[in-house]
Amino acid sequence: MTALRQRKGSRGKEPPLGVSEFQSQQSNCCTDHHPEKILHGDWSWGAIIWTSIGWSVAVGLGLLCCIYVATLHENDLWFSNIKEVEREISFRTECGLYYSYYKQMLLAPSIQEGLSDLIHDNLTESKRTINLLQRMNIYQEVFLSVLYRLLPIQSYLEPVYFYIYTVFSLQAVYVIALYLTAWLLSGSWLAGALAGVWYILNRVDTTRVEFTISLRENWSLPFLALQVTAITCYLRPQLTALQQKVMVWLMYVTTLCFCLTWQFNQFILLVQALIIYTLDCADFITTTQVTTLYLVQVSGLLSVWLLQFCNSMVLGSLVLSFIVAVLFIRHFQSGLKTGSLPVRLGKLLLHSAMVLLLTLTINYLTKKALQLRSDEHIFKFIKSKFALGPTRDFDASLYLCEEAFGLLPLDTLERLAGTLLLYPYIFTLLLLSGTLAVAALQKLSRTKVGSVEEKKGAGEGRAVAFRPDVAYNVLHTLFFGLLAFSTMRMKYIWTGHMCAVAAYGVCGTELWTLLLNTLRCNSKVMLRLVRYAVPLAMIACLYYKFWPKLMEELSELREFYDPDTVELMTWISTKTPKRAVFAGSMQLLAGIKLCTGRVLTNHPHYEDKDLRERTRQVYQVYARRSPEEIHDILRAAGADYVVLENSICYERRHRRGCRLRDLLDLANGHIMDGSGENELDLVPASHPRFCEAIKTEAAAYTALFNLTFQNKTFHVYRVKKKRKKSAKSSSEPSASP
Repeated sequence: MTALRQRKGSRGKEPPLGVSEFQSQQSNCCTDHHPEKILHGDWSWGAIIWTSIGWSVAVGLGLLCCIYVATLHENDLWFSNIKEVEREISFRTECGLYYSYYKQMLLAPSIQEGLSDLIHDNLTESKRTINLLQRMNIYQEVFLSVLYRLLPIQSYLEPVYFYIYTVFSLQAVYVIALYLTAWLLSGSWLAGALAGVWYILNRVDTTRVEFTISLRENWSLPFLALQVTAITCYLRPQLTALQQKVMVWLMYVTTLCFCLTWQFNQFILLVQALIIYTLDCADFITTTQVTTLYLVQVSGLLSVWLLQFCNSMVLGSLVLSFIVAVLFIRHFQSGLKTGSLPVRLGKLLLHSAMVLLLTLTINYLTKKALQLRSDEHIFKFIKSKFALGPTRDFDASLYLCEEAFGLLPLDTLERLAGTLLLYPYIFTLLLLSGTLAVAALQKLSRTKVGSVEEKKGAGEGRAVAFRPDVAYNVLHTLFFGLLAFSTMRMKYIWTGHMCAVAAYGVCGTELWTLLLNTLRCNSKVMLRLVRYAVPLAMIACLYYKFWPKLMEELSELREFYDPDTVELMTWISTKTPKRAVFAGSMQLLAGIKLCTGRVLTNHPHYEDKDLRERTRQVYQVYARRSPEEIHDILRAAGADYVVLENSICYERRHRRGCRLRDLLDLANGHIMDGSGENELDLVPASHPRFCEAIKTEAAAYTALFNLTFQNKTFHVYRVKKKRKKSAKSSSEPSASP
């Protein structure tokens, strides 16, 4: 900010710009050096060279980000030097589950057999056959496995490297998308360069790809950023009809890729639909643009519905219900945008209430008709988070007790301020939000009658006219900023776009025009000077401050070390039958499937009601239950072995009330461990905690469970089969040795 103050006080020799000159200059600045400038017929050498430099910088920054995160991943794990089982263990929690399907496809005799095994899978959930392409978003794993088989790269590139390099390459796509968004908004590729630099320097808050490679968001967010770029370009007024069609197709393709790669796509698209709805209500975009944007979302979701074998969760999404409600009601409210300001505000309130009511009605009826309960845990979480529902629900509590689903920590803002990102972002957001509000009121005050006086009034109000592409991005960063503050995990959607908005503020005309007008030194020369000098000064400052830190970070060498888990996976692979069924925590079982290929009772992909119920039952091994009850639960799930983890049984990471054993005690109506208050209706349990008591090897436990493996971290017990009088029952095949 010091650089900003040093440069805004100098005066130019030209007179200050008037309102009409400012409008003309704003339009010119918005088309001076845009990436699509050549498409508008400007084939001058200056335009070609300048645009080529801009694209080269975009690609360079994208590659720099890709190499940066790949190097961090290698240095943190020494990935190139560890054993295959250690590489697979490094895919923690649900990452291991998703990567296992890539591995499964590569090990299949043919592509057709691999696809058939995914469609008729009986390894992921014991005693059940499920369609993984319908249940999970794993088309990216299928696509990569097919591509790896077809490309002549097997001799010099291992499958795991092909996978992780693809994910890291998507980070380059992400940076390029943010770069283009900032360039389109500001008219200067220096804004794109600044956005890319900020994204890389704020890596801790913009991405976590280097240690959670397979997470669905690492696949989907680059496509969301590309979609925002396409929307920004589509809303630009000077596009030809052909260019608009191209943008519509780009929006559709990026929306499809985004939705196909992340199961939470419907909630992100719902926020985006609300942004479009707001722009429509305030008359910032045309009816054709509104309808097109809605139809792009619907087309993307319905395409995913077909590709996921008619996944009912897509049809039951709130965003589809909302779009249908909006389009239906708007069709019968032709006079919505007429009348004076109070009349229009009243109409909008009534319209919004009707849309909300119809949305909830359509969504309720759809879920009833489809008997859809796959996403109810998300709504339970939302209700519990805002104290709108019970707090003892096990599924909701699992989310509420994780830091990632809590409020955004304040130290995030401190880190963003340290890279000079936060202050220009806040200044830009306040300025644009205020201007947006004034422009919205001005539009709402306007009637549809085209009288000379009104046209004059409209001309006089052009100083607060607001570009639709800027309006969309302002609302995008506002809406997703609120989402990020409410749920920390959602910050990765906000912080990337935050870099583009802040860069637009630094390199665009609006901020500097206001400051220079305040100082009475606004001129074309001065405006152009600060728009180029300030971002260059900021990039130089960031280079001076952070380049040594980046080099120090890249020089830190660590090594993967988890001998207990390696020992467990090796034992399972060599000492248990290939069709043995394992029960345990979701996170560990995902690794067991990847490393050993054994059958699971449950797993981390939580978007299924029956699976959530089974997980809650299997987790009773950490509750106060009798050995007979635990045995019945595990046998009902088809388990041959159960893995108990000391880190869960004796957990200290979470506070009291958020440990897994506490959540189970609360759900079972039992008093929690340790000192502290308990709710009055909780009662003492009649049995000791199973994961602790089984280690005493009392007769009641050894009669039903047999210890087969143990180390400092894990205890594995074979679940014995009860002897039954019926010869038919006693002759059932066993998966255990």
